[in-house]
Amino acid sequence: MNQQEIKQLETELWDSANSLRANSKLTAAEYKDPVLGLILLRYAQNRYDQAKGQIEASIPDGPRGKRAPTKEDFLAAGAMMLPEASQFDYLADLPESESLDEAINNAMKLIEEAYPDLLGVLPKNYQEFDADLLRELIRVFNKDSVKKIKGDIFGRIYEFFLMKFSMDGAGAQEGGEFFTPPSLVQLIVNMIKPDHGIIHDPACGSGGMFVQTGHFIEEQNKGVSINTKVKCYGSELKSNNTRLAKMNLAIHGIEGKVSETNSFYSDPHALVGQCDFVMANPPFNVKKVDKKKDYVKTDVRLFKDVGIPKADNGNYLWIQYFYHYLNDQGRAGFVMASSATDAGNTEKAIRQKLVETGAVDCIVSVGNNFFYTRSLPCHVWFLDKGKTDKNKDKILMIDARNTFRVVTNTINDYSPGQLTNFNALMESYRGDETAIASAQTIHNQEAISLGKDIANEINQLRNECKTILAAPNADDYKGDKPNLDFSSIAAELNEQPSVADDSDFDTCQTWNERFNLPVEKLFSLIEQYQAQSEKALVECKEEAKAIKESPSITPEDKATKDQANKKNKQLKKQLDANSRLLKSLSAALNDHKELLKQELADYKQRIKDWSSLRENFPNDQYQDIEGLCKIVSRDEVEENDYSLTPGRYVGYQLQIDKDFDYKARIAEVHEELSKLNESSNKLLSQISEVRY
Repeated sequence: MNQQEIKQLETELWDSANSLRANSKLTAAEYKDPVLGLILLRYAQNRYDQAKGQIEASIPDGPRGKRAPTKEDFLAAGAMMLPEASQFDYLADLPESESLDEAINNAMKLIEEAYPDLLGVLPKNYQEFDADLLRELIRVFNKDSVKKIKGDIFGRIYEFFLMKFSMDGAGAQEGGEFFTPPSLVQLIVNMIKPDHGIIHDPACGSGGMFVQTGHFIEEQNKGVSINTKVKCYGSELKSNNTRLAKMNLAIHGIEGKVSETNSFYSDPHALVGQCDFVMANPPFNVKKVDKKKDYVKTDVRLFKDVGIPKADNGNYLWIQYFYHYLNDQGRAGFVMASSATDAGNTEKAIRQKLVETGAVDCIVSVGNNFFYTRSLPCHVWFLDKGKTDKNKDKILMIDARNTFRVVTNTINDYSPGQLTNFNALMESYRGDETAIASAQTIHNQEAISLGKDIANEINQLRNECKTILAAPNADDYKGDKPNLDFSSIAAELNEQPSVADDSDFDTCQTWNERFNLPVEKLFSLIEQYQAQSEKALVECKEEAKAIKESPSITPEDKATKDQANKKNKQLKKQLDANSRLLKSLSAALNDHKELLKQELADYKQRIKDWSSLRENFPNDQYQDIEGLCKIVSRDEVEENDYSLTPGRYVGYQLQIDKDFDYKARIAEVHEELSKLNESSNKLLSQISEVRY
């Protein structure tokens, strides 16, 4: 499956599952865990089936034939050895006379008994679901398209469902956020590059940082397991989030230790000074942290002289934890409330101490609407204890508040191309003079790859339409033949776009327009014929009614009526044949419509991001860009009262929309102002008359 097909499957599964919830009394929070549990169960069945054949083939023949596969064989193959009653097929085939909720609860219980690491993790509250709803859910995840998919795609589906549940407010209903938006996680992972050693997230939620680390490692080292490169440690306050994280790691095949604990009052993994990478999206502005506790007062994760902030929030406790967990070459990336970069008093003293260590590497300003349960902006901080001497007293400031992709009216994210650009800035700042040129190459390769996918989709659509149009002309065609003329669009359907491997920016940009309306003439002709056909059908029905009501007194009347009726029926058959052809063509267009729409949007965004990089860095070398980025010195930070707000340093770039008619709008404003002034003068005149 390619990326667009995976996206389509994710959406189809979510739409099916979510529509079932819409017809129930369950909230998103109540629905979330059991549905995610079924995804895990389906994944376990698929991995079991895939591994079983491999294992049986690898077991040598003995004196008594082949031995039976063992639990250890399945573990070595990255799968669970499922008892029959825990297999998805068993549940799907369960007779309706038997209790499905009890069977699923038992399936989860048997897996937990066989695998102690999952004890208490899997949902076992399926008795709260309506029996019909449960059966429909089982059917959703038992489709042939789902049975065929493999592990990593299941991981993506699990993450997609987590994201959609978060967007539906499940986190807010449970009193907290469990999911960090993927583009922020990708930003952190791309910038710190966690490819070895110990990784820690002391506020791990559903474990998204670990999962994205796995994707990063697999992309960098094809076929290499995350478990051979890193060790993952997480802490999480909420019980439900801890279970989500453990399920998430299990479905991605990631070995890790996740502890349910309050990170303000404990450090269960004792990793101070040992972590190669720290990543986190901690809860912002946590109040009522008991700073009088002995543990807090003696916490080795805090600076000794200025470690306990007086402000009633936990932001600067978290920041210090992340710094102190790092070893002498360690890197950290974490999301933090916007207020933290300028906070005063004791928080400023801690920030100054942090700046003076030289470990502050980069700050990124993130705009509104990146989170699903709150719309406030934030900052992403990056620390690096292993900075080069050249950068020891420097910080890269990136103001990305005007860089985003609109997902919905209330949600923004970063596109893959925007993330590529941020990464190029960071690597250039770190000293890689080829980073921006490499980013240009990535944009080029991705644009060509997307272009080929779109061209292939367009060619499939055109070929399907040609097949539909040719069918009535076949010798073995049965039924009435349509009489619609589509010869005028033959050239359009015969054109087969092909994207060359050596396409450069200018060529890729031309495809941007050529892809836009892949069957424009056919679409227009279908609309025209549909309108004509609908009108003719109405007239045909009216004619049939008139014929029926016409007199048939004489034999001549009856003959005339029969003749008219026969002619009308023949016309109706012809219109029906035309209608069937138009429906077939419309169905073909609709089948490709959504996929093409998403592919085209992704392609346009990629070209836009590529263009932005070219315009800002025409020589493929880093330079400070007003309104976007600037490398600042420690002296500059000191002069600005140790503020770490990027906007304070990078300045402001005027954003000009080339498609917007500013002159016309100014004229409108002047006209509106003139009318308001007239109204104001009339009102003043009326007030004066009342006074006197």
